[in-house]
Amino acid sequence: MFDISIASVLSVMRYPLIDLGKGPVTLASIFAGLLVIVLSLHLARLLKGSVGSLNRGRYALTPSSIYTLERISHYFVLIAGVLIGVSVMGVDFGKLALIVSALSVGIGFGLQAIVSNFVSGLIILLERSLKVGDFVQLDSGVMGTVTEIRVRATVITTAENSEILVPNAEFVNGKVTNFTHTDNFCRQRIPFGVAYGTDKTLMNECVIKAALAQSITLADTSEHQPQVIMKAFGDSSLDFELLVWTRPEFSNRPSLVRGVYLSAIDDAFRENNISVPFPQRDLHVVSDFREPRA
Repeated sequence: MFDISIASVLSVMRYPLIDLGKGPVTLASIFAGLLVIVLSLHLARLLKGSVGSLNRGRYALTPSSIYTLERISHYFVLIAGVLIGVSVMGVDFGKLALIVSALSVGIGFGLQAIVSNFVSGLIILLERSLKVGDFVQLDSGVMGTVTEIRVRATVITTAENSEILVPNAEFVNGKVTNFTHTDNFCRQRIPFGVAYGTDKTLMNECVIKAALAQSITLADTSEHQPQVIMKAFGDSSLDFELLVWTRPEFSNRPSLVRGVYLSAIDDAFRENNISVPFPQRDLHVVSDFREPRA
């Protein structure tokens, strides 16, 4: 009785369900294909841990290089596992291509954005125009640090610790300002104004001295010295900008940097009696003293 049951199970597992070009598809072939796919998922996870160990030793890779290698190897193992699993199931890729092309007319528009974002993600990883840890700003105004590059979208963490998912295609097709693409050295622009009639030489000395006194200022070379430039004649003030280089660890904290220098400039102006203007308007009153008509 036991032998008959095993024979029945084997007969059911080998029963042909459909023929897709490489022989009949059976339950056994389906389970075998699914097993290959599951094993590829497990192998991808193991490979991720192995790649992570490359950041140790004499020839250690940078974190961004390790992340790129992890993602590419992960996608490669998954795609290869799916293809092999489908082949084990008995699916002929030639006929599968015909079926996909027939269905693409109906679902092509729906998958277009997904495929575009997936391909854009691969371009970002291979081209390395964007890396984990980069501080970027998009045309939409989104500003933050790249923390993860996924299949469909890239995760940007803002200064408020909010995570924003941006489609990968936006980085490829749109304009992206990468403040830390090649290095973390950034020059900040700090706008300020003084009243008309202010001694500009004294003002310049005060601002430069205040900037150099800050611990976040980078002034290690002659090219990295802070500068003050005049921007315009404003409605109520002379408009200037402080151009100052900051240390690499502050390149992704523009709001903090701006606050530090504005506070230092304000203290320097108070010590030297330099006036910061406020908007002023001249009001002209015209009176009509003509006698009313009878």
